[in-house]
Amino acid sequence: QVQLVESGGGLVQPGGSLTLSCAATGLAFSTSPMSWYRQAPDKARELVAAITGTGGTTHYGDSVKGRFTISRDNEKNKLVLQMNSLKPEDTAVYYCNAGGGFYYTTGLRYFPGDSWGQGTQVTVSS
Repeated sequence: QVQLVESGGGLVQPGGSLTLSCAATGLAFSTSPMSWYRQAPDKARELVAAITGTGGTTHYGDSVKGRFTISRDNEKNKLVLQMNSLKPEDTAVYYCNAGGGFYYTTGLRYFPGDSWGQGTQVTVSS
């Protein structure tokens, strides 16, 4: 059974930084594409960032490009999201996702897998 546990959320001021982690068990982590999604109140869940099993390819949502960095440690079965220059509009519950995949249409795209963590709240406010 796949288990994904997020940590690192909290309250941060605009312009600040936060690092989210996701500990994964019950899957072949090093071969599984991983991703972060987020959902703000009254909004649809959206892709934040995705990464291939080797870490060689990453993909970001347009709203976070240049500010967020996704990475992974396959030795520790851990997924990380480094968030810099945070804005109030980044406020959301952030979810770790496993088992999705990349595809090409009008550019690189990503679809989520079936396994989700419980989410961690990120609030950006002064």
